[in-house]
Amino acid sequence: MLTALARTATRRPLTVISLWVLFLLLGFGLGTGVFARLSDNVPEVPGTESEAAAQYLDRVDPDGESITAVVAGTAVSDAGLRGQVERTVADLREITGVAAVPDPYTTPGLAAEDGRALLIPVTLDGGLDADAEERAVDAAVDRIHEIEAPDVHVSGGPLLGTQLGGQASEDVANAELISLPVVLALLLVIFGGLRAAALPLMIAVSAIAGAFLALFVFSQFTDISVYAIQITTMLGLGLAVDYALLMLVRFREERRTTEDVAEAVHRTVAAAGRTVLFSGLTVAVSLTGLLVFPSVFLRSMGLAVAAVVVIDMLAALTLLPALLTRFGGRIPPAKERPEGEEGRFFARLARFSARRKVAVLAVIVPALLVLALPVAGLRINLGDATQLPSDTEARQLYDTVGAHFPPGTGVAPVTVVVEPGTDPATVDRITALSPDSEVKELPGGTTVVELPPTGSVDGDAATGLVERVRELRGDEPVTVTGPAARLVDFREMLAERAPWAAVTVLAGIFALLFAFTGSVLLPLRTIATTLLSLGAALGVVVWVFQDGHLAGLFGSEELGALSLTAPPLIIAIAFGLAMDYELFILARMREARQRSGDDQEAVVTGLRRSGRVVTCAALLLAIVFGAFMTGGFAPILQIGLGLTLAVLIDATIVRMLLVPATMALLGGHAWWAPKPLRKVHDRIGLTEEAAAPAPREPARL
Repeated sequence: MLTALARTATRRPLTVISLWVLFLLLGFGLGTGVFARLSDNVPEVPGTESEAAAQYLDRVDPDGESITAVVAGTAVSDAGLRGQVERTVADLREITGVAAVPDPYTTPGLAAEDGRALLIPVTLDGGLDADAEERAVDAAVDRIHEIEAPDVHVSGGPLLGTQLGGQASEDVANAELISLPVVLALLLVIFGGLRAAALPLMIAVSAIAGAFLALFVFSQFTDISVYAIQITTMLGLGLAVDYALLMLVRFREERRTTEDVAEAVHRTVAAAGRTVLFSGLTVAVSLTGLLVFPSVFLRSMGLAVAAVVVIDMLAALTLLPALLTRFGGRIPPAKERPEGEEGRFFARLARFSARRKVAVLAVIVPALLVLALPVAGLRINLGDATQLPSDTEARQLYDTVGAHFPPGTGVAPVTVVVEPGTDPATVDRITALSPDSEVKELPGGTTVVELPPTGSVDGDAATGLVERVRELRGDEPVTVTGPAARLVDFREMLAERAPWAAVTVLAGIFALLFAFTGSVLLPLRTIATTLLSLGAALGVVVWVFQDGHLAGLFGSEELGALSLTAPPLIIAIAFGLAMDYELFILARMREARQRSGDDQEAVVTGLRRSGRVVTCAALLLAIVFGAFMTGGFAPILQIGLGLTLAVLIDATIVRMLLVPATMALLGGHAWWAPKPLRKVHDRIGLTEEAAAPAPREPARL
């Protein structure tokens, strides 16, 4: 397969490039439409009680979603302001699709006790289609913003997803403006020339277009989270640069032994291309763990990110060889260095770790375990507007309400759906759980009890109310929904499916690593060391964002919990990225071992030949992740820091020290496999050997 791809790229480079240009135009043309289709409904899990109750309410409750406005910064008793607000309320009630707008001056609880703020909740009709709901929301927002006051902010309900989508689009644009020039500058330093440095960026731009297009396609069939844009673009950009870097380094090495550019491309694809192929497959396999969860969000993220990884892989195996065929003749070969000079620093590291293997393990393993300790106290929550940058309208509304109204104002209640036939005594016991409970009768005999929690929407009080209702109801037809109930169900789903996801990923990774190495011990060693670096990175994220240590350095604050999106995505993506660098190193070790037959020297040579590539790739990836952390969106900060730390720890401490130490400890047994499995590998395993010289054929369209 790789040979066929290489021959196609070298025979018809302009055709391959033209197809990718078309793909790029589709991505930046059609694909950017995904920004208008993003959803903030992360915790929804089909089949759970909270989701079933929400769907039931959608059918029987005539009221729909709502948005909320706050007017503040001046005395609300001012006659001029009161006149504006009353006219606004009257106009809002006339908008098609608006069900109810209470008068904030006569409705208890809507005017702040300090007399300097008031709330205007706008309830929409139930059953509106997406276009009708959008028109109603836009009309309501435009009318509310006509109020002349120092602070007028509107958010909530369907408007929140639109605002988050706009923020995501802005964050992606800013991250690209920051990361691409810095990456180009580093590539110039690495390669010493603009032509070679520009090629990885071409692959990266194609990856960004692919990310947009993949997400747009998936948005036609399922909800796409607002987080998906940053994460897929961040990963797509970083991996594209990594894969292109690996291929270019190998191409320049091959150019030292042949002046035939097409032949150098063939050899590059045959050797480094196999590493890229396996790397892409291992990242994709790591993401299949997300498909085990019934959460639409996790499944869509797994599919979307896996699709972007495949696009990166295909670009590195088709577009880059085509570009090299056309322009590679102007890229100078790698400089010849005296024997022993190339990668001398990394060779010294390898020899040091091999000689002092027990000491290295005794220091590094406990240190990584200490960094991982905070994971034992990991908590996940939905989060609130404090996770957003301070200049977003949703955050400004949250801060303004918090400054003028009592704690708990505007917090979504625990919603209890009581179907006909329920014992009235059960309803009374549920209603008594909160002194501020409200009861609403719906057509058909259904009763809705709303229990306002003390504290945040996802705090212990809110989730405790959910669990208490589920204890009290017995066998009665009573269900619970709302954000707190969805969080409880999401946590239960994670706890139930996480072991199955782990088994799926580990089994897939083991199989791929066995196919790559022919060993059963190397996959086990790789998985163990990767889990160490992953645990350390996640532990630091918990220590920073959940516990609040140094959170201010990242523009955040103590959150008390991580976003429920962060841990599963950090684990799935970081595990796959760690396999990248492992494969880069193992490929070189395997080549050296096949040539010399010396296990110890193969470890040194493998690190000597791959250390610079792995270090540069990790640094470039960390820069990309860091650029995406400039947006200030707390879930992206958490995911970005987790992935950055995982990459840096894995590419330095683990791969440069732990890998040679453990390889020295295993010795020749590292490449061992039982005879039956060895026979299986001989039949189906893929090697990293360079292809035989291909006949020279002129490039054509």
